[in-house]
Amino acid sequence: MANEDFASDLQNVKDLKRLILQVGHDTHEGHIPSAFSILDILYVLYHGILNVDPKNPYKEDRDYLIVGKGHAAVGIYAILADAGFFPKSELSTFAKFHSILGGHPDRNKVPGVEASTGSLGHGLPIAVGMAMGLSYKNDTQRVFCIIGDGEANEGSVWEAITLAGQHKLKNLTCIVDYNHSLERSIAWGDLEEKFSAFGWETCSIDGHNHKELREKLSSKNHEKPFAIIANTIKGKGCPSIENNPAWHHRAPNDEELEMLIKELEV
Repeated sequence: MANEDFASDLQNVKDLKRLILQVGHDTHEGHIPSAFSILDILYVLYHGILNVDPKNPYKEDRDYLIVGKGHAAVGIYAILADAGFFPKSELSTFAKFHSILGGHPDRNKVPGVEASTGSLGHGLPIAVGMAMGLSYKNDTQRVFCIIGDGEANEGSVWEAITLAGQHKLKNLTCIVDYNHSLERSIAWGDLEEKFSAFGWETCSIDGHNHKELREKLSSKNHEKPFAIIANTIKGKGCPSIENNPAWHHRAPNDEELEMLIKELEV
């Protein structure tokens, strides 16, 4: 991809972050730093990796994406709206009573959402089940799942990792949003080594580098499930909120919104 394309992608992600900040400010809701942590991953997936159609979200031959860390919903919604699954104007209703866009994504309400997630530890088991079903039918679709490193504290995640390795689910890719936000409770250390011990192919990348993301996410020549350890920064792009626990579930006021938008442009 040409340098000008990368520059355009980075500007598009900044624009989406600005939109997310505005939505958080206006609705007083949203896990903004968690959304920023995975936004580059989501952006690359929806720009040339996933076989999906916004005009026909449930076509039978589509790829599947499960986002286990459903509390990052405002980021998921911004990406889906940008991709054309629903109008961007819908974002102004985020977390309001009659909105389709809840604090956690609902597969029965939001076009493009494959699983209702946010109860941590459910996303990867669902993805493993989907991948197993597709493999039994010899279908060629791929299944992607994004989990947080904090979510990896759940035992159900490691049961799913074990099952996927046992069945050599080569159509499954798990992307770990490794932002080290919960290392005070459990420090995972070398996650590559841990996934490998359970029978997965693994790699580590910069989770904000679009070139690395595109290279690894487009890779299909696997004989085992594939784990991408994406090293990320919670709140990436706005130094005031990066790795700052006080901002985990906080909406910016007028002054903070202005400050954070300025930080995005640096």
